[in-house]
Amino acid sequence: MDDDGLTHVELTWVEKKIESWIRFGSVAQEKVLDRHRRIVSFRPGAVFAFVRWAANDFGTIISRVDIVRVVGEGEAHQTLPFVRPGGDILLRSEGWPKVERVLQTIDGIEQLGIDPQAVSADHWRHVHNRLTAAQEPRAYTLDLHRAHLLRRRVQP
Repeated sequence: MDDDGLTHVELTWVEKKIESWIRFGSVAQEKVLDRHRRIVSFRPGAVFAFVRWAANDFGTIISRVDIVRVVGEGEAHQTLPFVRPGGDILLRSEGWPKVERVLQTIDGIEQLGIDPQAVSADHWRHVHNRLTAAQEPRAYTLDLHRAHLLRRRVQP
């Protein structure tokens, strides 16, 4: 982690070649490097979705989405390309059909009026596990979200 305590994500956008973006998450800081690259930064505890897609002359070579919880100083974390220092990876999905399913899940949560970054980390892990096993994940509901918020209030 840099001295500022933030986690930094490098985003690149070269139309139809390399496209990476943040699908959700509260950006604490943004720095434009050039017309194709910028760095967005997140505070510890924040949750964000990082989507990467790249293609060559023959078609898509990577499509991936990661939902990451930003760790605090000294906290254990996993490494992730373009994310410094890394984070607690709650969900990782590769291949367009799975990535599309994760994006649909995010859309469904937003349709309930819930900010995806406020969703229970356990739910993102559940979605990851179900998609990895080629099964349909359980839908996130307002009741599940209320239970998550109540648990957070009583936990130290």
